[in-house]
Amino acid sequence: MTNFRDRGLADALADARDLPDGEARCAELERIAARADATGDPRTGLAARFALVEAYLHLGERWRTVEPVRRCVATVDRQPGLLDGPDAADRLRRHQRQAVEALFGTPRVALDQARSLLDDLAGRLGPDAQPVAELRCRLADHLGDEPAARREYDRWSVGDGSDPVAGCAGCAPARRAELLAGWGEPAAALAALEPALGGEPGCTDQPERALAAGLLPWLRTGEAARAARAHVRAYRRHRRERAAFPQLAAHLRFCALGGHLAHGLDVLAEQLPRLDHPADDLSAMEFAAAGALLCGLAVEAGLGGRRIHRPGHGPRPAAEVDVATLGGHLQALATTLAGSFDARNGTGHQSGRIASWLAERPLAEPVPLPDEDDVGPGDDPAEPGPPGEEEVAPLSLRLLTAALDARGDAYTLEPDGTVVGRWGEAVVQFRRLGPQGEVLHARAVALRRLPAARRAEAYAFCNAWNHDRLLPAAYVHDPGDGMLLLAADVTTDLAYGVAPAQLVVLVAAAVSTGAAYAEAVAALP
Repeated sequence: MTNFRDRGLADALADARDLPDGEARCAELERIAARADATGDPRTGLAARFALVEAYLHLGERWRTVEPVRRCVATVDRQPGLLDGPDAADRLRRHQRQAVEALFGTPRVALDQARSLLDDLAGRLGPDAQPVAELRCRLADHLGDEPAARREYDRWSVGDGSDPVAGCAGCAPARRAELLAGWGEPAAALAALEPALGGEPGCTDQPERALAAGLLPWLRTGEAARAARAHVRAYRRHRRERAAFPQLAAHLRFCALGGHLAHGLDVLAEQLPRLDHPADDLSAMEFAAAGALLCGLAVEAGLGGRRIHRPGHGPRPAAEVDVATLGGHLQALATTLAGSFDARNGTGHQSGRIASWLAERPLAEPVPLPDEDDVGPGDDPAEPGPPGEEEVAPLSLRLLTAALDARGDAYTLEPDGTVVGRWGEAVVQFRRLGPQGEVLHARAVALRRLPAARRAEAYAFCNAWNHDRLLPAAYVHDPGDGMLLLAADVTTDLAYGVAPAQLVVLVAAAVSTGAAYAEAVAALP
């Protein structure tokens, strides 16, 4: 790519915006902003830094936005006319809010930097503005100043969330509930969640984020069954979403304190690789602390000998680690990160918070966890229901049969979970394969069979089919009774989940191509 030294800055900026997300794009935007400063082009410098902030946010590295946001604010203070209308001003204030929030996620942001940006935001929006009250509440809570946090909470909670700088209004109930739960008020936390659980979610992260926020409060108020339903529903989504990593600590703590230790170790084993690429330091600290708590309780329950695979990362080699050893590693990580926050903050609050997590004891006797295939919709928003048509969920038998029901197809369900139906000249079998049933396998068997003496002809037919057709993959099976089965299959890896509407398409494709294959077999001379 021709860079800004050879072409105009505006053209270079346009090219940089077209680069793939990643460090190369960020580096080019940084160079363009610096060149714009050197050549006296504040408009391009501002545009480049706006693009840089959004690139950092997309990479999940909010802490890196602090300096470009500060530079954007300074530029606009000098030349307010560079902002094109009120939408641009709101956009800059939202970025200013996000830069302040970066302080909560990592100790790499200096406390004075965040306070300076927050004070500046208060000067522009007013000291009692809802976004300012929320940020001051969360900052005081982060530092361990609960009285100040409660004062700001009262100012924050009276707003209606309509301020364009106030962050996601749909997630505000969960943010409030997390604070109240941390202050030892589970009933108040559940009351704060009602707007997210009782009506239209207003956010694509809801209601699952609210359900995760309610897990411990439900346990503490004696509603273990509701907490179990909420865990199943929310974890169905959070298990694979990159942005949901901060919610995993709540799921692990629920498993530990709700008595679901074996299930919790399954969750920990599944999610442990994500700890090497966390959303931020705070979520890594909380995940590690929750995992250490779970491991400690599992050891006490006699499960300490179980081994969990931990992939290699950097200099750390891959290993099979027993639960007791893993718990020690996770506790060391959590306490180290808490110490880093406290060193930056000048308090001991985060270390004390993590110590209190590690000292927790079970809150309730375990109740049965509902199976994903058995849960259904209900009036209770914590009741796990079927995903929406466009909502990605793990492949399940319930989703598979629902896809066939949506088509109006007749089928039978065998004891091993195989779904079997007949379409034209084909018998099609649907199975879930893989360690977690995440692979959809469809096998079509032609009703017509050929004598074993026609083996060469059968092979030639299947080879020709595979040469000319993408799906399904055809083959010959000899059961040893003198007759040949001509079959074909389609396999789809759905490890990242599948939406019901997508599954209907996959089932329809398997049925139509399988039936076409069987018809071609029936047409053989």
